[in-house]
Order: sequence, then structure tokens, then C-alpha cells
Amino acid sequence: PDIEIIRQVMLESCLHHYLRCDGTPDPTIPQEINTFMSLWREEQDEAVQLVMQKEEVVLNLIEELEFLLLEAAPNEITESQRDQYLESILDLQNLLHQRYNEATLNLLKVSKVYCFKVMILLQEEPTVKEEAPQVVDLQQLVPVGGVYHIDALQLPPQPQDIKDWRIVELLDVGLEVYPYSSEEAEDIVQITLRLPDNVIYFQAPIVARWNPAGRQWRTDGIRNITYEAEEKSISFTMSAFYTVALLQDAHLNLPFQAWELHPTGVDEGLFTLTAVFATMQIQIKDNQCMLSSVVVEEEEVLSHITGKWMKPIALRQALKRAGVNIFPAEYTHEYVPVPGKVSAREFPFEFVLSQWNRLEHLEADSVKDWSLYMFNGERAKKLKLTETSEAFSEEMEEESEFHSTLYHMFKDCASKEAMDKVEGAGFLFIDSVYQLLLATRVLTYT
Repeated sequence: PDIEIIRQVMLESCLHHYLRCDGTPDPTIPQEINTFMSLWREEQDEAVQLVMQKEEVVLNLIEELEFLLLEAAPNEITESQRDQYLESILDLQNLLHQRYNEATLNLLKVSKVYCFKVMILLQEEPTVKEEAPQVVDLQQLVPVGGVYHIDALQLPPQPQDIKDWRIVELLDVGLEVYPYSSEEAEDIVQITLRLPDNVIYFQAPIVARWNPAGRQWRTDGIRNITYEAEEKSISFTMSAFYTVALLQDAHLNLPFQAWELHPTGVDEGLFTLTAVFATMQIQIKDNQCMLSSVVVEEEEVLSHITGKWMKPIALRQALKRAGVNIFPAEYTHEYVPVPGKVSAREFPFEFVLSQWNRLEHLEADSVKDWSLYMFNGERAKKLKLTETSEAFSEEMEEESEFHSTLYHMFKDCASKEAMDKVEGAGFLFIDSVYQLLLATRVLTYT
């Protein structure tokens, strides 16, 4: 079934690209992607606006290749194809960076016409104690909202108007960085950044700078950070010009406060997840998911990705890019306390967090006629306990039996109609539910 899923996904991807008919290359075909990059390299004196338009195409191509690498099984693509996809991603990223540098150079040649929105102020720095170098732990903190390349650039020769002639000195050196030594200068750089609207920062972000020598993110050399949540801006001072990123705790939405998974139709379901700062509803249908809503402080956010059907892996990437990381990683248990708890199984049964899983009580009006099951890794049993019981008890329900797995427990107590639905569920739908549960690991991190 897994191979069939991957094969169908890749066929759908090819068909979708074919039906798009927008002139963009197929990133999996070397001739097409190489021709696309060669033609773009040959274009001269491209304005920033045109580069920004082309950027959307390039980022979509990169995303398409990344999803292929993530979704493809080892026997679906060869090692040479995998290397080719990785090389294409790197080439596209480098080309995009190069084109932005060239467009910036063109901008600076007529700098009198433009006013830049990033303010860089040089001011005298009071005496401060030397900071201890701080290397960022990327298992705990992740960049959100992109990376900012901040440099002081040499102004290229400006055009001179002499009578009816405009004379420009041409230098074949590209962008030149202005030499600025933080060790010799007494001034520092103050930066104010306007934060993107399509990203959520649940707490004041941590500003880090890239250290090329050590190939690591560091927080030393950045001071006087001021975060304005309502204005969506952040200001800080630096001892030199750096490449910076805004970091957020990858685990701040964990552990989950509550979750619910229930069927809404044939091969359809709704997954509701309440994290520390946000509540999300995800619709599931066949092999696709749709983010129905994301509510933060009683306000719906992330409208740019809600209401769109996409593959589970694409939904994961979209939420992570937006700053909503609800997907535990390999080392999450090192940063989030994980209590022992009761666990559960899947459609057509409905599942919800029990108060006996050591977390919040259900609202009185939301309590249904739930049955509670306990599985200790060796055997499963139905409990006599209810959601309204005064104390926890492992006493088994009368006329029930022990079973080796939860599946066999449900099979024994469920109706024939319910089990027919289990047996008849589509494999694409089952895989989507499996991917979401595996990615969120709600049974562990709640």
C-alpha cells in the first residue's frame, strides 16, 4: 500500500504540472530546469519587481523538489535522481540570490529615486561587558520568517548628466561590501525589521546572527532587543553587519492541551488539536488535508493557508513555515516533559483526550457517552471508570475481557457495521490519518 500511495502521489504531481500549462519547467527533468536557469541568467538589468515575480516561480520549484525527496520511497527514485534533485535545489537557491544581488546593484545605481524601508543607524555604543559566545541549539530553537542578509554596500558609480548625455562608469565587480570593522569602530548598527504578516511569533523572537567561520547561529553581538507585538516589528543593535534570523522555541506549543479525532463521512474525518497557544482544526479526506482554522487568543489567523487542500506533508511544511510547529522531533522529549498516560485507536471510532491522561477536564456540555480503555503495552482492557468518576481506577468493566491489542479489543466490542467501515476504509485515507498522528504524536505529547 505504501508504494501504491507514493506512486499515485507522484503521478498526481506530474498530472498537476502538465495541466497547469503556465510555462514553468518540470523540476524533475534536467533539460527543462537547466534551460530555465540558463535563460534567466542571460537576462540583463532586471528590476527588483521582476525578480520578485520570478522568485515565486523559483520557490515553488524548490518546494516541489523538496516534497518529492520527502515523499518518495527509496525504490521510487534512484540515488542519482536524488542527487540531481538536491543539486537543482542548490542551483536554484544560488541563482535566486545572485539575481537579487544584481537587482540590488541596479537599484543602487539610481539610489536617489528610492527610499529603503530598513533603517540602519550608526550611533555611539556605551561601554558594555564583553559577552560570552552563545551558540544556538537548533534542536530547541528554529528560524521563523526567513533570513535577513544585512550589509553595508559600496555605492556604485552614479550616472552623470552632461548636457544631453548620461554617462555611467561600468565596473565589472558586482556588489561590493563596505569595509566596516566592529573592533576598530566605536559605533554600532541599529536595525528595525518589519515582521512578515504570514508568520506567527507566539513570544518575543530570539535574534541570532550567522557565524560563517563556525557555521553556526549565535546570539552574542546582538543587544538592546525591543519587540513590538502589536506593530509587528523588532529592533536591535549589532556590533557589525551580520546575516540574522529570528528564532522561536520549536516546542513552545507542547505538550498539547487536548485533541479529538472523529469521522465525518466515508473516508473523511476531523482532527482538532489544542496546543499551548493555538487551537487547530484539520479536515481529512482521502489523501488530502485542509487546515480549517487556526485560532490564537480567540482570533483566526493564517488565512493564507486555511481552506486549501494539500498533502499531509505539505501541511506540515506550511505550518512550520508559518511558525506553528506542532510536530515533535527526535529530541523533543529532552525539552518537553512527557508523563505516562492512557492511549487510544482509529476510525470509524471517535477518540478524544481523557481527563485521566493527566490533563484538563472536558467541558460539562461536551461530555458524551465515552468508553475508556487502557493499554499498558502488553494487554488492553475496557475500564469501569467514566469521565465523571471521582478517582482513577484500573477496575475492568464487567463482562469484558483482556485483549492483546486495542484493535482486537475494539473488534470484540464494536458492531459489525463499525468493523465493516474499518475494513472498507480507503488506504489513502488511512495513510493520511496515520501521517498526521505520527507527525503530531498526540498520544505521547498530551
